[in-house]
Amino acid sequence: MHLFADTLLIAAIVGTGLVAGVFFAFSGFVVQGFDRLAPEHAARAMREVNVTAVRAPLMLAIFATALLVAILFVFALLGEPEGGTQWAIIGAALYLVGVIGVTGGANVPRNNQLAAATETDDAALAAAWLAFRPGWAAWNHVRTLSSTAACLCLVVALIASHGGFR
Repeated sequence: MHLFADTLLIAAIVGTGLVAGVFFAFSGFVVQGFDRLAPEHAARAMREVNVTAVRAPLMLAIFATALLVAILFVFALLGEPEGGTQWAIIGAALYLVGVIGVTGGANVPRNNQLAAATETDDAALAAAWLAFRPGWAAWNHVRTLSSTAACLCLVVALIASHGGFR
């Protein structure tokens, strides 16, 4: 069973790290790059990103990782308490709440509002971007920090499960 748990942990570490990197890119420079455009052009650019974001590569990374951490969470709760269990629970909870919950509860609704802005009206698009950007970026920072912290917790869980930190 240790091999299965280790494999699951390593896969979840890779997934949370990959997702953290995507969110970090948006927090670190993509949104700031959009800010260098006129607001209506930034809105159009983000709308195109949102269209391509819901395709297989990103969705697979986000939701396969969610499945992995959900399985880890259940195994950690139901299994024998041992080194690293609490870190696996914390890491899984951080990802499920801070990435999946925030994405569905905060970022996707904002994406949908931006998508609803009239394409042919530059003023409406500019207003939509100016309303969209602050909240979306703030919640993306939460996703970035949550996925990064989840990754770190899972690394600690893996190390602790092998007697590390003595």
